[in-house]
Amino acid sequence: MSAIQARSRLKNLLLIIPNLLLLCARLLTDSRVPGAERAMVAGAIVYAIVPFDLIPDMIPFVGQIDDVYLIALTLLRLMERTDPKIVREHWEGGGDVVELVGAAALVAAKFLPKPIRRVLTSRLDVVPGKIEDLKGIPKPLLVVHSEPEAVSSER
Repeated sequence: MSAIQARSRLKNLLLIIPNLLLLCARLLTDSRVPGAERAMVAGAIVYAIVPFDLIPDMIPFVGQIDDVYLIALTLLRLMERTDPKIVREHWEGGGDVVELVGAAALVAAKFLPKPIRRVLTSRLDVVPGKIEDLKGIPKPLLVVHSEPEAVSSER
């Protein structure tokens, strides 16, 4: 993908931020979404709404890239832990939201500086995906890992 194509795609993705926030708000009220995932979605909403974050939202275009990236990662995590059909039910925008979210994460990652990507994904690792119906999203998916368990030595 050329730089011009990538910028064009990113501009289009930034225009769907309001739809993604509305989707996140609807997912918060769905009882099929686990509590931990609701907390992650709520955090993504707050991060996107607050104007002072890693890249201030007052900087046009650039300020929204980290918001799209974090929302996309949150939704990818949610779809890894629940049925993607739940997310599709709440989506009112055009196209397939599952493919859109995957594309948003990939394109936004290309524009974010590496240190900012590290901060936003500090507790995320790349592991093989388990969802078969996430067509169009390159594997592996990003999922959260818990803290490593202490290894006890047995003698």
